[in-house]
Amino acid sequence: MMLENISPQAPWKDPYRLVRRRTREVMVGGVGIGGDNPVRVQSMITTDTLDTAASVAAVLSLAAAGSEIVRITAQTKRHAANLEAIVAGVREAGCGVPVVADIHFKPDAAMEAVKWVDKVRVNPGNYADKKKFAVREYTEEQYAEELARLEEAFSPLVLECKARGKAMRIGTNHGSLSDRIMNRFGDTPLGMVESALEFARIARSHDYHELVFSMKASNPKVMIEAYRLLVARLDAEGPDWNYPIHLGVTEAGDGEDGRIKSAIGIGSLLLDGIGDTIRVSLTEDAEEEIPVCRALVERIRNLPSVDSDPDWPQPAFDPFSYQRRETEVMSVGGHALGGSEVVRVAAPRKVWQALAHKLDKLGDFQPELVYEEAGVMEVDPRDAEAVAQVAGLDEPVLVTVADGVDLPVVAAFRLLAARLLSRHPVLLKDTLQPTADDAERPFLDCLLDAALAFGPLLADGIGDAVMVRGESAPGQSLRLAYNTLQAAGSRIFKTDYVACPSCGRTLFNLQTTTRRIREATGHLKGVRIAVMGCIVNGPGEMADADFGYVGGAPGKINLYVGKTAVKFNIPEDEAVERLIDLIREHGKWIDAPATPTHV
Repeated sequence: MMLENISPQAPWKDPYRLVRRRTREVMVGGVGIGGDNPVRVQSMITTDTLDTAASVAAVLSLAAAGSEIVRITAQTKRHAANLEAIVAGVREAGCGVPVVADIHFKPDAAMEAVKWVDKVRVNPGNYADKKKFAVREYTEEQYAEELARLEEAFSPLVLECKARGKAMRIGTNHGSLSDRIMNRFGDTPLGMVESALEFARIARSHDYHELVFSMKASNPKVMIEAYRLLVARLDAEGPDWNYPIHLGVTEAGDGEDGRIKSAIGIGSLLLDGIGDTIRVSLTEDAEEEIPVCRALVERIRNLPSVDSDPDWPQPAFDPFSYQRRETEVMSVGGHALGGSEVVRVAAPRKVWQALAHKLDKLGDFQPELVYEEAGVMEVDPRDAEAVAQVAGLDEPVLVTVADGVDLPVVAAFRLLAARLLSRHPVLLKDTLQPTADDAERPFLDCLLDAALAFGPLLADGIGDAVMVRGESAPGQSLRLAYNTLQAAGSRIFKTDYVACPSCGRTLFNLQTTTRRIREATGHLKGVRIAVMGCIVNGPGEMADADFGYVGGAPGKINLYVGKTAVKFNIPEDEAVERLIDLIREHGKWIDAPATPTHV
């Protein structure tokens, strides 16, 4: 089935104005998701589910940090049974935070868990399905037989949730689609959506509607496309398919990169009006996720309102399939810009001057264009006459939105791209309301502003250069620009990591191990390495990675090339060196330079 055959409509009512998608309310314990409720913030504990005391303490800690819903892994029936003791301990402590069981592979674990928790999360790609990466052509009859088998396996959980008044999240992950889906729809956003809808149709056949959906991927572009397509498909099914949506970028990683990648994916969709609950998945202590979630939601909530004009053109990009906006190539400051050239990094003259004496020490974080010397034309995209003046030029010119335009950044640049002739490249700004330097401004605020400005536009194919002005420190502003381009997949200039957050399934210390791998491989430009705590987040989740480091058993590591395991049961204290050997075997290793490449 091709995407054009299902005729989805754009998932937003107005591409220039944030209008939150109206959903039904689904109760998770005493917390409502969707409806008139605010966007809910949640996270997941990382302790062993069989360790009752540690798990109770972790739930209480997350709740105290502001997590409105807490998820716990239940990988076997034995683990699921201990949820009774954990939930009892949480309630005895006077905490009413809803608890969710995270289920992979084991229907019997789900059937046990639903007795004790407020919601069950199932992954359609591996619930009652074993992933073998088998290539097979299904006839219509064979596919129907597979669906009948799925209905038989899934219906008992649906009926149990309905009888007990419990909610369910149907949570598709890009990397763990079933062989059935992979063979018919491919490793695509459409396959992700169809995987969830198979399960939703079974639930609805039993008149069960306490459903929440998610479409997680480690690639923000894939994640954005999948969620948009999901909402379009739900809308097309009918008004009573108005189920709430949980947002998250899976395996986002840690530090600045993990925060930027999450903000791009989650923020883009919140700007589309999509999303009723979120989790920022960081390879850090779970409590560190909550401030990022709250700051992200708060920034979206405080965006200025837009009185959009019905005569404004619809954006030219396809919301369901990435394609970069076509422009002519031009030379600015000795750099080719536009067309299929890399997205360039511009800096105000004052930043350039502040760094001029140490450009040789900045490594990859080089300012490529001086804004005041780049011949940039500034226009108000609402001014038809100003846009017409640009259209009348004989040669392509770099264009941006003028400072002071009282539109949100994404709306302003969408309108500019929709009205501007495609031959002219566009320079993106993180703010249209520059203020005096504020050295006291929290870096997280600057990071989120840049990610929320550049990420959604780059994911829609808009932007040929970027300039950060919200961060006053010159070196940090350049680093933020480059790291945002990397997280958006627009310019890969350093090693790219896919690292899952810890949970009770993790077979080694993810935070320590990720740091060790970064220290050993961080100089390998363009190499993508996945660090996965267990097989659940193993070969499927890291399908886009060049190499993978996956927990196979306690203290043992399996190494992958792509999604194929090639080294097994390596002692953990040897595994990083063996990973380096594997990278070297495949011709992608270079020795680290004598001096740092990043600042």
